[in-house]
Amino acid sequence: MSSKPFPNHGLSPHSPDEMTPRQIVSELDKHVVGQGGAKRAVAIALRNRIRRRKLGPEMAHEVQPKNIIMIGTTGVGKTEIARRLARLANSPFLKVEASKFTEVGYVGRDVESIIRDLIDVAIDMVRQEKVEQIAEKAESSAEERLLDLLLPSLKKVKPPEPKQASTEPAPETTLEIAAQDETRFLRTREKLRKKLHQGDLVERFVDIDVPDRVFPSFEIITNQGLEEMDVNLRDMLPGLFGARTRRRKMRVDEAMDYLVMEEESKLIDMEQVTREAMERAEESGIVFLDEIDKIAGREAGHGPEVSREGVQRDILPILEGTTVNSRYGMVRTDHILFIAAGAFHVSRPSDLIPELQGRFPIRVELDSLTEEDFVRILQEPRNALVKQYVEMIATEGIRLRFTQSAVRKIAHYAAAVNENSQDIGARRLHTIMEALMEDVSFDAPEMNQKAVTVDARYVRRQLAEIVKDEDLSRYIL
Repeated sequence: MSSKPFPNHGLSPHSPDEMTPRQIVSELDKHVVGQGGAKRAVAIALRNRIRRRKLGPEMAHEVQPKNIIMIGTTGVGKTEIARRLARLANSPFLKVEASKFTEVGYVGRDVESIIRDLIDVAIDMVRQEKVEQIAEKAESSAEERLLDLLLPSLKKVKPPEPKQASTEPAPETTLEIAAQDETRFLRTREKLRKKLHQGDLVERFVDIDVPDRVFPSFEIITNQGLEEMDVNLRDMLPGLFGARTRRRKMRVDEAMDYLVMEEESKLIDMEQVTREAMERAEESGIVFLDEIDKIAGREAGHGPEVSREGVQRDILPILEGTTVNSRYGMVRTDHILFIAAGAFHVSRPSDLIPELQGRFPIRVELDSLTEEDFVRILQEPRNALVKQYVEMIATEGIRLRFTQSAVRKIAHYAAAVNENSQDIGARRLHTIMEALMEDVSFDAPEMNQKAVTVDARYVRRQLAEIVKDEDLSRYIL
């Protein structure tokens, strides 16, 4: 069991293995407003993983993850907390909807595909990390190959044959000519390299041999779902079809991107990537199981239909710890952290089957968002909506400014619409902001005015009639 900390991609100055629960909550506060209880729960869950890594192998194997159920209406931050936690810990993260799965014996996605998808996410994550490590070397090799295409080397150019044997130069003269040719070639190559760096060769074209991907394939229907069906004859019989290539003409910039990808694939050991990815998924993977309330409850009727209780019983083994067969090998689910979430308007967590309830020992209820929360959401997070609109409109050369009174008025309207119609939490701010900024977004490329100030009066003029008309706001906001 590896105790090596994963890279953190600059999300925090601290290593994930060094962060205390308080520091984890502080990092989450930068992206999600409020919901202190949920943040504390996930922070403890992450810290428990760090503690488990420091235990002896025998005890570490026995410690199970403390899965969490988040209870709250849509748009209060359930998904965002789980996603930010995964990024903070640099863990493979997968969000799935429980309602998409069917019980065994019915056509549809089986629950084991959750783990296979998580492995695919982990492989992409580890491969990207390897790419960042060898990026400079791959780019350098690709540049040399591109220069070879732009200026073939002297070895590839066949020298002209002498017409008469008597006119051949002496060996010393031949060496001098070859040295001069080599010097001129290198000088020309460096000039091309300089032009390439300056972007002067972008419009030129080169011919590149690319693999011919037209080859026979067929599908085998198995009980493991669509993701395991594709079988490629070239993989099974590599010598039958041979390595066929075709010549393709590309612009220099496209050719550079393609050659960099080729060099990356040569430098990365995918077997090592797969091993690391499977270990990371098993030891630190996080699955966010949304809409779990949709599969809660038991049906009174009988008949050939997918039962919610059946889906729960199929999910149970993965939560308890089982082995899932994937295209990369067997995957253990004992230490994958599951965070479930649901609004539970109609059903309750107690409506889940007892075995499933027991696998979610931590339950957190998220608070509904207030008008004051909306004010903070609009301004405080790093990706706050107000900041996004200011930056986007700035690309048109226009300086957009929101006054504090405008922000408060937007928050007031969002809270009012949520109260009078369906409560969709912070997502209401997106619809409000789109309606508010429609005119500016549409006219921005042609506006002579280079500064726009959004104040309370402007917000009232744009939104008051829509908010007042309940029938209209039901469709627009």
